[in-house]
Amino acid sequence: MKLLGYKPDYGSILHDMDLEKEDDLGQHSEKLVIAFALMNTADCVPIRIMKNLRVCNDCYVAIKYISAIKKRDIIVRDVDVEITGKML
Repeated sequence: MKLLGYKPDYGSILHDMDLEKEDDLGQHSEKLVIAFALMNTADCVPIRIMKNLRVCNDCYVAIKYISAIKKRDIIVRDVDVEITGKML
């Protein structure tokens, strides 16, 4: 993702420890669920995730990049909005 221009958005990290910030972003539930779905579903099946909490800005951008890289439709619905990571 970084080769395509993805830059992590650390705005949602509450503590200020530089070494752990990127690791913390990688452990957000949306990214973990998307990784699990990519490993366990057919390539033609869109990935749909529903959350009862807000999706952070970094996850929003990452979903777009993952969708483009993997050529999969990824739809994440949170309390405010539906994020569609259609293949860019």
